[in-house]
Amino acid sequence: MANREKSNQGKNKNGGLKAGRQKLKAKMLKSYYGNPMKDMKLIAITGTTGKVAVAHYVHEILRATGEQVAVLASDQPFKIGMLHKFLSDAWKAGANYVVVTVPAEALRDNVFYGLPVTVAAMTDFATAGLNDMEPEEYLANEKTLFDMKPGIVILNHDDLNYDTFAEFKGKDKTITFGQSSTDVKILNSKLYAKGTEATVSLNSEIVTLATFLAGETAVSYMACAAAIAYGLGISTNQIIDGIAEYNPAG
Repeated sequence: MANREKSNQGKNKNGGLKAGRQKLKAKMLKSYYGNPMKDMKLIAITGTTGKVAVAHYVHEILRATGEQVAVLASDQPFKIGMLHKFLSDAWKAGANYVVVTVPAEALRDNVFYGLPVTVAAMTDFATAGLNDMEPEEYLANEKTLFDMKPGIVILNHDDLNYDTFAEFKGKDKTITFGQSSTDVKILNSKLYAKGTEATVSLNSEIVTLATFLAGETAVSYMACAAAIAYGLGISTNQIIDGIAEYNPAG
């Protein structure tokens, strides 16, 4: 038992040292690149599935409003240096929004440390989608993002684990989506061989969304993107146009 306690103490110590180095590196990179986030808004999208699709929907919605936007969308973890270079390149290109997917591993490694978050959205928490991480560890990492005091928080009200992460709140507003939501409520859907259609209520306004992405999961992803856009005050026509513009096939 004593040996196990010593081993855990060693792991905690090493983890603390690594976290400290990562935070120091984040501060150095922020200074090196001239703090590009001072002129941009970060939309961070996390969850076990659907992050990439939602990121691309939001990217297209923002483009439909005429905003300059950059997107970094991947299901794979990435290094802190890559993220800060992306932010710098986006700033140099004139972006005022950046949309980034947030793997739990990146949160564990403090890749997003010190960055201001305008919107933090969680697509879902499906334990079947976890690889080498226990559910408790995954949720602890996700909490790191929502503890960064995002202005707007978006949550999936239909998720089986909603009660677990319902504690996550935005500084300005918290918006839910799903069939059981009262904010962005999914009313019905139609599935096609090469696309999906869904009718949703955006704060009581009935809107039909259509996408080239096929499958039932696309309904939830469209609703998540619509909730993000709704939180940002984007018009329903621009939400419809943006979602329809994304074509994963190219």
